[in-house]
Amino acid sequence: MPHTDPLLPAHRLAQGEGGSAALGALLATAVTALANGAAERGGPVPAGPPGELAARWEAQLGTPLPEHGTGATAALAEVTRLLAAGAADPADPACAGHLHCPPLAVAVAADMAASALNPSLDSWDQAPAATTVERSVVAALAGLAGYDPATASGVVTTGGTESNLMGLLLARDHTVTRHFGVSAARTGIPSGARLRVLCSRAAHFSLARAAGFIGLGEDAVIAVPTDSGHRMDPSALDAELTALRRRGELPVAIVATAGTTDLGAVDPLPRIAAIAAAHGTRLHVDAAYGGGALFSDRLRPLLAGLAEADTITLDLHKLGWQPVAAGVFLTRERAAFDPLDRQVAYLNPEDDEAAGYTSLLGHSLRTTRRPDAAKIAVTLKALGRTGLGTLVDRCHDLARHAADTITAHPRLTLYAPPTLSTVVFRYVPADAPEDVVDAVNARLRRRLLREGLAVVGRTTAPDPTTGREAVQLKLTLLNPDTEPRTVDALLAAVVRAGERETP
Repeated sequence: MPHTDPLLPAHRLAQGEGGSAALGALLATAVTALANGAAERGGPVPAGPPGELAARWEAQLGTPLPEHGTGATAALAEVTRLLAAGAADPADPACAGHLHCPPLAVAVAADMAASALNPSLDSWDQAPAATTVERSVVAALAGLAGYDPATASGVVTTGGTESNLMGLLLARDHTVTRHFGVSAARTGIPSGARLRVLCSRAAHFSLARAAGFIGLGEDAVIAVPTDSGHRMDPSALDAELTALRRRGELPVAIVATAGTTDLGAVDPLPRIAAIAAAHGTRLHVDAAYGGGALFSDRLRPLLAGLAEADTITLDLHKLGWQPVAAGVFLTRERAAFDPLDRQVAYLNPEDDEAAGYTSLLGHSLRTTRRPDAAKIAVTLKALGRTGLGTLVDRCHDLARHAADTITAHPRLTLYAPPTLSTVVFRYVPADAPEDVVDAVNARLRRRLLREGLAVVGRTTAPDPTTGREAVQLKLTLLNPDTEPRTVDALLAAVVRAGERETP
């Protein structure tokens, strides 16, 4: 028989009749279930081999589509508890493997409100106030980046990958129109056009994928050498631009990185911007990670020259403490969005637009789009620039403390001084050959996961002396409430795991 719940029927709408009362009760249920699941987990990540964990969760979940429902309260409590018990919890200080931030409570609450109202930003009449909120948030962040908010534009995205795709897409269309007099969006890339994208060897992998998506091909991406600080070498960039023009190839864009995923390295933006201008090439800056430095008085100078970029990627579900997703794509000029502009009869007819019912349809690669700007707006207003800057600085302080602890330990080796909040290092057993060191670091990380003790990142980086790619460990410190002694305890756990995994 179908389950009946007289207080909380599962079909109750969040904003319909009785919806507010039902929503309040369900939120209380969810909060309790989160706490119960976290207590069951008992650490940053559930302990156990992944296959056994998956089997346990599948058994607990049962069929997700029963013939008859179990009721709203029971279903919510069951699935929420399971998610929390099986989470890699970024709020736990020992969960420090990825650019995966613990979200602010105020942002989560704002996200809930946006979900309850469920506006869609593809037309004004689906999202009247939300349309204004997104425009205002974009203008504020454009101003923070150094653009003129009166002439700049932008859009909230799903993250750095979508924003980088948009940056290359608009650069492609600009370049093809300028050099061939046609629209790549409408007629395609002209036959024989040899288009190229230049970025550093440390740039994000999404750029190569984006080049493939927009018809350039991943092989069109030219990796420019980096200097000893893992930043793009401007001299090598200038030489590469000169060489590709001699080969009859056409640069679509230079992509500079402000905050590489592993080391947080920031390319020399002023010099790269000057080279882009000299060669008449568009500049996109991927500041998905490093863009958070704009909030900090201490770290903001790292991003000098950012405003010279034609387009910028930001990502506030990193150093912005937002629930996923909270990416932002900015353009210095509104006209950059022209290739995406569309008039659709059922969404934004021309006479509605002329009457002031303007939509954001032509700013995004998506049609239906949730109001992720709302949680960003709440956070910006609640904390202000200086409040967010304090959180950024706390994470930077933790990274510097971790680096000092690593440097002082005889069995740990720091790869490079931290720039933002990531720390790359490795455990080095005494008198072990390099292949053994690699294997021990890989195994100790899995041991920490299997025992539910910590989430530590893993990457590879070239040995400064030999150039050999070596396995490295990584702490990504995005929890501003973490204490230095907790970081020390995490590093001590790494050492113990390394000792146990050393042959």
